[in-house]
Amino acid sequence: MTRKIKKVAIIGSGIMGSGIACHFANIGVEVLLLDIIPRELNEIEKAKGLTLNDKVVRNRLVNDALTASLKSSPSPIYNQKFADRITTGNLEDDLHKIKYVDWIVEVVVERLDIKKSVFEKIEKFRTPGTLITSNTSGIPIKFMSEGRSEDFQQHFAVTHFFNPPRYLKLFEVVPSAKCKQEVTDFLMMHGDKFLGKTAVLAKDTPAFIGNRIGIFGIMSLFHVVKEMDLTIEEVDKLTGPVIGRPKSATFRTIDVVGLDTLVHTANGVKDNCPNDEMRDQFVIPDFVNKMMENKWLGSKTKQGFYKMTKDAQGNRDILSLDLNTLEYRTKKSAKFATLELTKSIDNVSDRFKVLVGGKDKAGEFYRKSFAAMFAYVQNRIPEISDELYRIDDGLRAGFGWEHGPFQIWDAIGVAKGIEIMKAEGHQPATWVTEMMANGETSFYTVKNGATYYYDIPSKSQVKKPGQDSFIILDNIRKSNEVWKNSGAVIEDLGDGILNIEFRSKMNTIGGDVLAAINKGIDLAEKDFQGLVVGNQAANFSVGANIGMIFMMAAEQEYEELNMAIKYFQDTMMRMRYSSIPTIAAPHGMTLGGGCEISLHADKVVAAAETYIGLVEFGVGVIPGGGGSKEMALRAQDLFHKGDVQLNVLQEHFLTIGMAKVATSAYEAFDLGLLQKGKDVVVVNKDRQIAEAKKHAVLMAEAGYTQPVKRKDILVLGKQALGMFLVGTDSMEASNYISAHDQKIANKLAYVMAGGDLSEPTRVSEQYLLDIEREAFLSLCTERKTLERIQHMLKTGKPLRN
Repeated sequence: MTRKIKKVAIIGSGIMGSGIACHFANIGVEVLLLDIIPRELNEIEKAKGLTLNDKVVRNRLVNDALTASLKSSPSPIYNQKFADRITTGNLEDDLHKIKYVDWIVEVVVERLDIKKSVFEKIEKFRTPGTLITSNTSGIPIKFMSEGRSEDFQQHFAVTHFFNPPRYLKLFEVVPSAKCKQEVTDFLMMHGDKFLGKTAVLAKDTPAFIGNRIGIFGIMSLFHVVKEMDLTIEEVDKLTGPVIGRPKSATFRTIDVVGLDTLVHTANGVKDNCPNDEMRDQFVIPDFVNKMMENKWLGSKTKQGFYKMTKDAQGNRDILSLDLNTLEYRTKKSAKFATLELTKSIDNVSDRFKVLVGGKDKAGEFYRKSFAAMFAYVQNRIPEISDELYRIDDGLRAGFGWEHGPFQIWDAIGVAKGIEIMKAEGHQPATWVTEMMANGETSFYTVKNGATYYYDIPSKSQVKKPGQDSFIILDNIRKSNEVWKNSGAVIEDLGDGILNIEFRSKMNTIGGDVLAAINKGIDLAEKDFQGLVVGNQAANFSVGANIGMIFMMAAEQEYEELNMAIKYFQDTMMRMRYSSIPTIAAPHGMTLGGGCEISLHADKVVAAAETYIGLVEFGVGVIPGGGGSKEMALRAQDLFHKGDVQLNVLQEHFLTIGMAKVATSAYEAFDLGLLQKGKDVVVVNKDRQIAEAKKHAVLMAEAGYTQPVKRKDILVLGKQALGMFLVGTDSMEASNYISAHDQKIANKLAYVMAGGDLSEPTRVSEQYLLDIEREAFLSLCTERKTLERIQHMLKTGKPLRN
């Protein structure tokens, strides 16, 4: 049968339940969110004379939980309007409604008796054949399904989301013993294709895959910290971005997740895995027990390993916990010679050999921690997974690691990893020794653009499943490279489509990237049929190379700067008016110039997690690569009659003037940065390049026609300019903006109004580009603009001067 998910019921509205409800709403699914009724009235309800029978009281817990979730930051929902897809209710009055849903997800408290009671109630109303899953993070599935009907058990599985459900990609699927294979296959497919997750098939073992290995890594680290007498700042320095982990590293991550959550999971493994050879690593250290006693649980209790305070002047100060004295102190800086050696190594995987070879404390730390991790993961096969790649997928998707344990081991070298393990008292597993004896020297290989992994039963490299719907640029770059320079690589994606992949630092846009875009268009127009601009780095692009702009402006090389800005503008116009379809594939931070590239593509295939905006005001200028022009053009395309024109133009003006950044691709439609009916959103970023290629092929094969340059743009002249100037003058007078803010805003107003024309006039794009460039250059002559650019370069933060 073809199964479609149109409506789901979420049972339990806590942090996870509400988060999962929001994420289903994100992908267009209708959600019924249910929870228990309150046992007593609160003070407000008593004052209003309400009773426990009133609907508003009976739904109070679920409504309060959902409201709190929607107000939380970062937001669990792509667009606040999507919350309308969620209907709330309670388990006494509304449980019968689950008979109309396609999937029931249980997210109640982690107690087996409560879960079994909920399942018993659910079965009274559940329609046979309906999917029923639990979001448990560790209760054995065989216990939860005891006593349930055959049909219930055939459609029952664990679907373990990680918190927060919108942002963490891991989706562990654990089928029950009687679960139909078609149900398991559907859950894996739906998690990947529709929920945008990395779906990992796991076994019914304590903590499954992600938490079993991830929590081991943290608990093992606790012991290393005490053994080596490291500070929490030192550990967070060693376990953060330098090894491809989140900035929150180890201790800050624990504070965010909650120390109690960590302890609960660690105890679960210790108590339920008597044969785990490293079970002692899951024993809670004394300093953690003391923190639990003190309720120092992290962000939820305002203090954990870090504590936020304010000094006498009201300035924020972050204190760190001394693990020896358990007293808070001023944060200390952490510096290691080994880390200095990696500063010039951009590719994280290339750093591991350097790190484990370090002669200082850092090197010793990496050897100890990686040796323990390698020893642990090798022995979890086949206990928690039959395939090693599932362990790597789980850690990358659930804990935000750039590389999983076996990938790190590969980067160091399998033989070197074994050497490090032995030096720390660990022995390689039999299957690892056999692998090396058989001449297989790595866990992964890349062949014909696909990833292969070492399959233990067959003792051979086997193609990793599920890749056919992905294009992995790392796998095709060497074999499919068409052209490259220092800032970008052009790859052949097949079927006549080229891809331009930025490779500059943070994917900033300078002359080399612009040259690559022009070269890509040249090549595509001559020998191919379409072009994608996309990459698979953390962010699409943080914008133009402002360091180059600063140097030119500081040296007063205005002619060179003028030519550089014109080159950017001309490149954007080539994207817009080439003879082949151009597709932009933005994701992550897509700021300034990165946004302008997206604005000028024929189509945008955006990842749902795209944070896009024209943020040039933060460095004292206006968008100069066609962004100001484009927003004026888009505003006029929405014009109707009368003062509506001014309202539309003002909205687009404020998008730039307030440096608004969409917090998702869906919000970008509201800001006019993406266009409804033309641009599309992909929830699973892994599918983005393949999806962009698909659209390029479709447009080319449908008979793409080269667009005609626009000369019909209606600008409002003095009518709009006057409105803008009055507004900025009022804002400056009320100290809402600075005098320099006003100057920048007035320059933008001039461009978007089309100058001080006496009446509404039709103009060309080139006309708007010329006055945009003139305004940009004039702002670059201002001292306060140079101060803003310099401050951004030094601190990464905007300056308001």
